[in-house]
Amino acid sequence: MAYDRPIRTAGTTTLPDRVALGADVQRVLRNTYALLSMTLLWSALVAATSMAMGWPHPGVILTLAGFFGLFFLVTRVRNSAMALPAVFALTGFMGYTLGPILAAYAAIPGGSGTIMLALGATGATFLALSAYALVSRRDFSFMGGFLFAGMIVAILAGLAAIFFSIPTLGLVVAAMVAILASGLILFETSRIVNGGETNYVMATVGLYVSIYNLFTSLLALFGMGGNSE
Repeated sequence: MAYDRPIRTAGTTTLPDRVALGADVQRVLRNTYALLSMTLLWSALVAATSMAMGWPHPGVILTLAGFFGLFFLVTRVRNSAMALPAVFALTGFMGYTLGPILAAYAAIPGGSGTIMLALGATGATFLALSAYALVSRRDFSFMGGFLFAGMIVAILAGLAAIFFSIPTLGLVVAAMVAILASGLILFETSRIVNGGETNYVMATVGLYVSIYNLFTSLLALFGMGGNSE
């Protein structure tokens, strides 16, 4: 007897179904992770420069305007030669906004440890979630609507926490953003693996923003936890 067909059971797929990823998917993955590595290094360099030079934070309104404006630019030019400069402009701007935040944490007792803890937790979470999405190849597209709606609610709640000076709400928003950012890492990686995202520029930006949000939310959570002790 020949057993050429893969055996299926309810909700599972055996190894014969999981052959190699298609050439197009491999190309998008390779280009995405290469560009993501470069943008994270570039963002870190700008953040370090911002800290060293003592550049002031642009404020919430300018940060949101700069982010959405540059994100819109990346979306418009994603298929042109201007895509990469636009991506580095966006990630450089986000690095600049991160610099003053890191400087503020570094200036308080135990702040450097808080930064390293948030950085390590972010890296570990990203690697674990990405590996799970790559190995399982599950389709997490069903989470998209919930995650994006949740992010809009989190942005509005975060603005309310800032303008009305409600620290408890800020803590809740940070926890909410950390969970949503983790879900978006799964969502974005799953889209690449399953062929839903074929533009590595947009895939890179999606993952970068999720990593940035995860890091800053964990930084806020760990920082508040340390301050409350």
